[in-house]
Amino acid sequence: MSDSLRDRLADVRARIARAAGRAGRDPSAVRLVAISKTFPADHVRAAAELGQVDFGENKVQEAVGKMEALRPLPALRWHLVGHLQSNKARKAAERFDVIQSVDSASLLSKIDEAARGGGRTVELLIQVDLAGEATKHGAPAADLYDPARRRDGTLRAYARHRVSDDPYRFIGRQDLTAHVDLTAVQRAAERAGLTTLGITTQAEALMGLGIEQRLREIQSDPATTMQEYTLLRASLMRLLDPAAMGRFRFMAFGREWPPDQVPGFLGYRLDRPRTGAPD
Repeated sequence: MSDSLRDRLADVRARIARAAGRAGRDPSAVRLVAISKTFPADHVRAAAELGQVDFGENKVQEAVGKMEALRPLPALRWHLVGHLQSNKARKAAERFDVIQSVDSASLLSKIDEAARGGGRTVELLIQVDLAGEATKHGAPAADLYDPARRRDGTLRAYARHRVSDDPYRFIGRQDLTAHVDLTAVQRAAERAGLTTLGITTQAEALMGLGIEQRLREIQSDPATTMQEYTLLRASLMRLLDPAAMGRFRFMAFGREWPPDQVPGFLGYRLDRPRTGAPD
């Protein structure tokens, strides 16, 4: 089992490293969580001996048993990835490092109370129900995006690398954007007959559009001065920076788009002719 597991872990880590490299991120900043639910403690031990630190479980009682069996191992990080019942909130807060399935304010309060009582800090993720199906868990998306809950609105202004909610402070010298419910945008597009081609980041989308190749072409153009190239490159780097604008979400929709051009938004060019192109 160890050789097979070692190979699979190495493959996943290599894929993460390649993806992080394309996005300009440090691979070590990406956290790999091995879903260990239904696997016995021996399997978790084998993965831990290969350097895996984070493990995901979906049942509190089953996870606690593994935690006890693996107590002699160096510190592991345990994630609760399944639905958490309110009557098990205290035990989850006492044992898990991350709870990824908080779906109500009352559950959040119980976890907070238990964590504070035990002197622990637990990382939390809000589970959102985007499908609106009775069989799905999560806080209703409509409630989270309700305008009544966002009293300061969704409009944001970016000026001098700082964000504010005042669009009149640097008129003409700032970027204006709005925080939106991307799921609502996707559903509206599909109601209009469009197909969702994919969702990625601005950095990855621009690289898929061929921005790096375009930059090289501009650099090799005899008509481009060094000053012009330097300014252009600096501007593009701000758009690609994964710690700033590069992380913005990018969604693509279309009609009858060629299937071989969809994955990863690769194969496009900034100066691609639009005549006869898909919508």
